[in-house]
Parts: sequence; C-alpha cells; structure tokens
Amino acid sequence: MEEIVNKVANSALEVFDLEDYYPKGQRMQLDISQWLYEGFILKEKDFRESLKNHDWLQYQDAYVAVHCSTDAILPAWASVLVTIYLTPFAKKTIDGNLADIDTALYQEILENLDYNIYKDKPLIIKGCSKKPVPMSAYVLAAQKLQPFAKSIMYGEACSAVPLYKRK
Repeated sequence: MEEIVNKVANSALEVFDLEDYYPKGQRMQLDISQWLYEGFILKEKDFRESLKNHDWLQYQDAYVAVHCSTDAILPAWASVLVTIYLTPFAKKTIDGNLADIDTALYQEILENLDYNIYKDKPLIIKGCSKKPVPMSAYVLAAQKLQPFAKSIMYGEACSAVPLYKRK
C-alpha cells in the first residue's frame, strides 16, 4: 500500500488567513435617533443634555458604529459630539453600521502589516471564514500582497482559484 503524502503541507505555498487578524472585542451600534425629538429633529439643548446623561460606560473597550436609523437630516457636528463622548470608553468609533466596523478595523490592520515574508512565494488567501471578515478585507489583502507574492490563489488548498501569477 502506498503512503499518502500531503503535497500541500510539503509545498512552499503560504496561507494568508484574514481570520488570524480578526480583532477581538464587542461590536456595538449606537443610534443617534434615540436623542432626537420624535426621532427626526435635533434640538441642540435637549440633545446635549441627553448625551450628558447617557451611560457611556456600556461602551467600554467596544468597537462602536455611530449611525442614525431615521431619515433625519443632522448637522455634521452631531456625530462628532457623540464621538467625543465615546472616545474615553470605546476602542474605536466609526461613522456607519456594524459591517463598517470590521471594514475600518481590517483597513487599519492590513495597512500596517509587513508583507515581506511573502516575497516571491506562492500564496493562497484563505476563503472560508467562521468570523465576519468583510469582502473589502479580501480586496485590500490582494492589493497589498500582489507586489510581493509570486502567485496568489483564493480559497482552500484543495480547491483554490488562481488569481495572479507574476510574469
């Protein structure tokens, strides 16, 4: 009987798994409409008073997306003021929704990685993920890896889709 050889494990193929960079921490969404009159009208004095009396401690060490769930037309300073209150508590605050949090986090992380370890190597960007890795992270990873990698594939080693091969 022939010995089964794991050719993938013995190859020079490097796996780039975005899950390895997934930041731990609670993601929360903060809806500004709760502090608007009937959910639509910002009355500055009431708005400021509501922010002053809000329990900001609940956002301790969380990633927070600030948004407005209604079609209210808000002055630009409203979200900025909410951010001022969040800053002492939240790990990061963004303007947007929960999906935008991971996009912003991955953008920050991928901008600061050293890709030299992938220089002239065949590479696979792991496709299946148990964590909510946004598509924008895969797109940015491909952009960052292309100048370094000899080749780039996407998916799993057993069924990878070739994307790029240096000439």
